[in-house]
Amino acid sequence: MNVADGKKIVTYSRDETFQFGFDLASGLKSRAIIALIGPLGAGKTTLAQGLGAGLGITEPITSPAFNYLLEYSGRMPFYHADLYRIENASQFLALGFDEYFDREGVFVIEWAERIADILPPETIQIYLRPLRDEDAREIIVCKGAPRIDD
Repeated sequence: MNVADGKKIVTYSRDETFQFGFDLASGLKSRAIIALIGPLGAGKTTLAQGLGAGLGITEPITSPAFNYLLEYSGRMPFYHADLYRIENASQFLALGFDEYFDREGVFVIEWAERIADILPPETIQIYLRPLRDEDAREIIVCKGAPRIDD
C-alpha cells in the first residue's frame, strides 16, 4: 500500500486505539467518510468504537459484520459499515450503500479496500497494522481514496 504521505502513529493498547478514534472524532465534519483498512484483528472495530464515542454515541458500537451497516445517533449521525462479507464494489452498490456517501453524518467503513474504486476522493483512509506485540498497532492516516499497491 502506498501510504508515504500519511501521518503515522503507534498505539500500544486497545484503550490507546480507542482514544485515537475518540480524539479524531472531534475534528470531523458532517459528510466525513472514513475508510478503515487492515487485516483481521488490526483494531478497525476498536477505532470505530472510539470514533462513535467521540461523536457522543452512548450505546454500544458493535461490529456490523452480519448486518453490513448499523446507524447510530450522536452529535451527528454515525454510520458504521463492515464489508468483510462483501466481495467488491458491485455488491456494495447493489445494496444501495453508496447513498451513505451523501448523507449528513460520519460514514465509517471497515474493509474499505473492497470498494476502493468507488470511494470519493475526500475519503480519509486509515491503515491499521498489528505489530509484534499483539496489543500494539501502527496507524497511518491519509487523505483520499485508498491506493492499494500490494
